[in-house]
Amino acid sequence: MNNYELMVIFTPVLSDEEFKAAQRKFATLVTDNGGEMVAENAWGLKSLAYPIQKKTTGLYWVAEFIAPSDFNEKLKIQLLRDESVLRHMTTRLDKYAVEYNHRKRNGLPTGNEKVKEVTNA
Repeated sequence: MNNYELMVIFTPVLSDEEFKAAQRKFATLVTDNGGEMVAENAWGLKSLAYPIQKKTTGLYWVAEFIAPSDFNEKLKIQLLRDESVLRHMTTRLDKYAVEYNHRKRNGLPTGNEKVKEVTNA
């Protein structure tokens, strides 16, 4: 079992209910194939860096999950078949990324915070 992060950009014409249904569809796909959802984060409507299918915005969804390595091909096929998906990217997370995501989710210091300057006045 490996840790993965999935980022999906859905078409912006989806209603709120359709967007949530699409998220549930892929989350249940993970769990039905022996995986486990760790975290989900719907970013909502964001501008795209360049137009995709004549659209300049997209609905972003990021999910972190644990699944067997052979599941990625099944997930990829389902993402490519879904017409509401503009782009997707699956990334395998190493132990440092898993720890970073865990700390960030729980509000713990991640080590990337800006250091406040201390002035002696």
